[in-house]
Amino acid sequence: MKKDVNQKQQQLEAFRVSDKGQPLTTNQGLKISEDEHSLKAGERGPTLMEDFHFREKMTHFDHERIPERVVHARGSAAHGIFETYECASDITKAQFLNGKGTKTPVFVRFSTVAGSRGSADTVRDARGFATKFYTQEGNYDLVGNNIPVFFIQDAIKFPDFVHAVKPEPNNEIPQAQSAHDTFWDFIANNQESAHMVMWHMSDRSIPRSYRMMEGFGVNTYRFVNKEGKAHFVKFHWKPKLGVKSLVWDEAQIIAGKDPDFHRRDLWESIERGHFPEWELGVQLIPVEDEFKFSFDILDATKIWPEEEVPVRILGKMTLNKNVDNFFAETEQAAFHVGHVVPGIDFSNDPLLQGRLFSYTDTQLIRLGGPNFHEIPINKPICPFHNNQRDGYGRQTINVGQVSYHKNSLASNTPSPVSEADGGYTHYQEKVEGHKLRARSDSFKDHFSQARLFWLSMTEIEKKHIINAFSFELGKVKNKSIRKQVVDMFAHVSYTLAASIADNIGIIPPVQKEVPPITQTSPAVSQIINAVESAQTSKVAVIVSENTNEKLNDLIATLLSENIVVELVSTKQGIINGYEVHETFSTTSSVLYDGVYVTGTFQDSSLQVKSEQFIEEAYQHCKTIGFTENISFLQHIANQNGVTNNLNSFIHLLAKHRHWVR
Repeated sequence: MKKDVNQKQQQLEAFRVSDKGQPLTTNQGLKISEDEHSLKAGERGPTLMEDFHFREKMTHFDHERIPERVVHARGSAAHGIFETYECASDITKAQFLNGKGTKTPVFVRFSTVAGSRGSADTVRDARGFATKFYTQEGNYDLVGNNIPVFFIQDAIKFPDFVHAVKPEPNNEIPQAQSAHDTFWDFIANNQESAHMVMWHMSDRSIPRSYRMMEGFGVNTYRFVNKEGKAHFVKFHWKPKLGVKSLVWDEAQIIAGKDPDFHRRDLWESIERGHFPEWELGVQLIPVEDEFKFSFDILDATKIWPEEEVPVRILGKMTLNKNVDNFFAETEQAAFHVGHVVPGIDFSNDPLLQGRLFSYTDTQLIRLGGPNFHEIPINKPICPFHNNQRDGYGRQTINVGQVSYHKNSLASNTPSPVSEADGGYTHYQEKVEGHKLRARSDSFKDHFSQARLFWLSMTEIEKKHIINAFSFELGKVKNKSIRKQVVDMFAHVSYTLAASIADNIGIIPPVQKEVPPITQTSPAVSQIINAVESAQTSKVAVIVSENTNEKLNDLIATLLSENIVVELVSTKQGIINGYEVHETFSTTSSVLYDGVYVTGTFQDSSLQVKSEQFIEEAYQHCKTIGFTENISFLQHIANQNGVTNNLNSFIHLLAKHRHWVR
């Protein structure tokens, strides 16, 4: 097989069907002569039960929906390729990571956590980042989030957390928001959540796009090489475009203007050929160094600071194909942390241990039975053989009389495979202890890393966190809960807690003891690690009757930098020779990364709309460009991200925001 053939796409081709130009039939292949009227006894009579076409069509329609995911219901996905930069055989025997230039098909699903399928994309929430590698040794699923830690330490508390963050059960309000009483009541009474809440209140929870957010495996896994040498490992996806976010006011407006903002961005970027890219990195700790750190490396509420445990980059993932059918692929995709290949194993992280049970269990109810692995999007590209049989949705036709092990009728096949021949063997770890419901004392420090995160933020990032807390707690009706949360975060920073208290009308907390943390982790700051790139940015170019012929040159220059251009004016159609894409009524500045103004409007009411569009972009700290004849912008030219020079505009656009405003 050719090296560059995507074997998953080749496999899926057998399942793709185009109905275009085909005759209408039933599901049994019978051609249908009429599809507008049911079979009746007379023109005005009752419908007859013998109308098999009506019954088949309606029955299928009645059963088209499957249960949405309990969490991560709102999602978008795409296909792609992962290619290794180097051979990682020194740390893992996983074949897809052994050998420079190895290419593996992938399917990636991004999602929000709390909202239902119909919720908006830009809510404040963690984002799921789940990757299915279709390897030659079987499917490997790396199921993570865009935040490296989680709210709880032990999976037994997961139902409680989800119940708290979901809409409240008495009135099913609010949708896709953590800004309500039950969530913050949970936080105040489960203080292991402190670190995750700091990330949740930061700009990480309102990403600019899926293409511009990091991904993390969250839990601690193991790598094992051929010699049996093991490392604890944490996974990182680092976006080539850098980590960029919305501002909160903008995120709320987008939820109304375009609730599909992230889904649309991913789809359109791939269709344009602006393929999203991430590098896969790993942090590694030898098993013998498990207890050499100030934090417990098995605690999912803790990061391994990159300054202490550097990230080793292994390869790059490129998403280059949209799905053909949202339900068949995105909605039916089944991810599971227990889908591993030789060389990847688990740790005793109690959150991970619970996830190993939960994922299979939820697929059974959501996808109708134990054969979800036979759905095309979930099917491995390598053969699979075992003695499992029957069940809902079974597609495999197993031949022969034997379906058990051990046997003599089929020469004891299918038979187990040795480790040397690729059989999966678990890492042998000595485990002993009393049966008890308890947690290691090393899990009891809830505030050190929350404070580390706070100290690592720039001043603008700290301001955003204070504003986020103030908004969220301002939505909490119970003042006792507000007070509990303010007191809780006084253990992170008195300045933080006192600022929140002042904003939400709560008595400031007394000075609390904070962890003796003085070091920072610059790696967790978006602003410190900003990647300056204007590529794939989206710019609204405002055109009017007095836009001149130089617009062609402006558009060509922007397109040459892989910048997406949309012309915006007061009406669609042709204006001054140019095709207008959007109007001030059909779009908004919040949907763009920058605005370039090429003309003004003689009608004062229309000019007001134009200036409101520009002002909103300015308030959200975006880059503003304009041609030299735009007088009303001259007074702020060449300062704070505003320019009348096109080259300067592109340079400023690469900065994403101009926080000095």
